[in-house]
Amino acid sequence: MDPVTLAVVRGALEQIADEMDQHLIHAALSPIISETNDCAHGIFLPDTGETVAQGRFGLPVFLANMQFTVQNLVEHVRAHGGFSPGDVWILNDPYLSGTHLQDVVLVAPHFVDEELFALLASTGHWMDIGGSVPGGWAPAAQDIHTEGILIPPCKLYEAGRLNDGLVSMFTGNVRLPDQIRGDMFAMANVFHVGQRGLDALVARYGRETLSDCIAALNDRSERQMRSYIEEIPDGVYEYEDFMDNDGIVDAPIRVALKLTVRGDNLHFDFTGSDPAARGPLNLARSTTQSTCFIALKHIFAEVPVNGGAFRPTAFDIPEGSVVAASYPSPVSGYLEPIGRVFDVVIGALSLAIPDRVPAPAFGTVGVITAGGRQPDTGDYFVAVFPYPGGYGGYSGGDGLVNGTPPVSMANFMSIEASEHRYPLQFDEYALRENSGGAGTFRGGCGTQYRIRTLSEMTISVLGDRQDHPPFGIAGGHAAAPSRLVIKADGREERPPMRSKVQKTVLSPDDWVYAQTPGGGGFGDPTERAPDTVLEDVEMGYITIEAARDTYKVVIRETADRPLRIDTGATETLRASD
Repeated sequence: MDPVTLAVVRGALEQIADEMDQHLIHAALSPIISETNDCAHGIFLPDTGETVAQGRFGLPVFLANMQFTVQNLVEHVRAHGGFSPGDVWILNDPYLSGTHLQDVVLVAPHFVDEELFALLASTGHWMDIGGSVPGGWAPAAQDIHTEGILIPPCKLYEAGRLNDGLVSMFTGNVRLPDQIRGDMFAMANVFHVGQRGLDALVARYGRETLSDCIAALNDRSERQMRSYIEEIPDGVYEYEDFMDNDGIVDAPIRVALKLTVRGDNLHFDFTGSDPAARGPLNLARSTTQSTCFIALKHIFAEVPVNGGAFRPTAFDIPEGSVVAASYPSPVSGYLEPIGRVFDVVIGALSLAIPDRVPAPAFGTVGVITAGGRQPDTGDYFVAVFPYPGGYGGYSGGDGLVNGTPPVSMANFMSIEASEHRYPLQFDEYALRENSGGAGTFRGGCGTQYRIRTLSEMTISVLGDRQDHPPFGIAGGHAAAPSRLVIKADGREERPPMRSKVQKTVLSPDDWVYAQTPGGGGFGDPTERAPDTVLEDVEMGYITIEAARDTYKVVIRETADRPLRIDTGATETLRASD
């Protein structure tokens, strides 16, 4: 295959998926999509369901998850007569499509010369999905039906005709019917963008040549991923991490990985993980697999995202475990166990290739949701705020401060937009001092923010990483844990489950205060350059006391210069350590 043609086709396919992302982000009514970018789009092979291309503006959590969703749907549709022109299928069943009920997936076939050529998929987060808690994150849920509407695979459009009854069922069971209706139609309209782009490519290259290019691109990604895996020393690498609790039972939940590297293959074995949690901190099997691919993508970023990149992997994930939950286990808090899966992959690979692996990021999405009535109109509102935090240090530098979650990449809605849309205000939004794990390369700082209510509303929080903070690697230190304080009825309290609370009623002038973890540190902190430690103090990342106690750098304030390094005292302190 001509390499120039391959490069042009690859760029064109990725551009089509990017345009689908951007179309939905610009057209969606809900800020969870339009500002947080909680969506994803892709092109898939019609027979195997493998990924051909995926947009770069959506969330990494859907990296491979949509492939598994499409593959499961292909089996279902084959058993029900196959795909037809003008059909659009819809589902959010997490045991088939992964993640949680809020992530609704639409899939449409694309035909060329009356023959099925590709499948297009759109995933969008619906701002509300019904259920017991506004927004769908239900820390006290103990079954899937408490969390909202479960949509099995069904046709939203059949031969181009909208199923009006199905739409009425959705809008009649959610708190934000107009937003949900608008987002759903925006998702369906995205397929016109994808189909137009594919038709242009077929017209340029022909169906056969384009199909050959797609097969060659997937094969090349497979070879590239295998070449990177071959550079990892053969062996068995084990790592475990814990969630604090599941919101119901106050006991840690273990996620354990045994990673076997043999030649150009990886085997992920999660059999040491705990059984499914009673509360909502569970993962569908496909989401666990997808998270492993996201971790690999963070390390081997050069490999294009398509089905070929996923081929060199095999999995043992016991059914009914916390990383392969089955019906009716709740899953609304999936963003917490997904963080542990990501981190144990990072931890295991750090034992084999530490110079290529970053320390874990802050590891909790800690979603704060608020719901209530607008005081001026009486309209219902739902606000969603995912935590930002610090990234881990790595062999080439410090971690990012105030980053989006590396697995989900969901943006924190801007303060200005939040205060404009909802009856609340931000008293504080700042970097959190001393929150990044110490190291030769420091973890990035987390954040701290206080949201004050201006009218009565109900808030829920679903987070983690208070008892088990992000760990350091290669001698680096752990980051600071998360922290949550709520003021209600004149009292300031930390919830009994510390990072999780469901449907607490706040009155005007009450508040919720969150501190997020930083990232883990990389390498021995006493090997960090003293000038860099001084800069950390000047930037407000660490305190003078932390510089002395952790980094063994003595910093003094003088009349002529606010801060300076006491070189002699620093050398003495480091020599005595």
